[in-house]
Amino acid sequence: MDIHDVIIEPWISEKSHMATTYGKYTFVVSIKANKVQIKEAVEKFFGVKVISVNTINMRGRTGTSWTKMRRIRGKGPRRKKAIVTLKEGQSIPELSESV
Repeated sequence: MDIHDVIIEPWISEKSHMATTYGKYTFVVSIKANKVQIKEAVEKFFGVKVISVNTINMRGRTGTSWTKMRRIRGKGPRRKKAIVTLKEGQSIPELSESV
């Protein structure tokens, strides 16, 4: 898998932004990617040393919308998040200053 296929986008939220002070960065990654591929992709793409990778499989959200005549049910896509811990003293400035 190519590194551009592994990392889809950074996950920006208030909680993930606060974790950057501890050297932890959150990314949305490919569902097929494993921890080793995620670690290699982050190290090559950002030029940092990764200590650990924790992954979370998120199920798709279900929702209901109404039209004039009937109710329509839908389901969003599944996602996988990765929380990457960097070596002490290292950071990714593009992501820590984005919020």
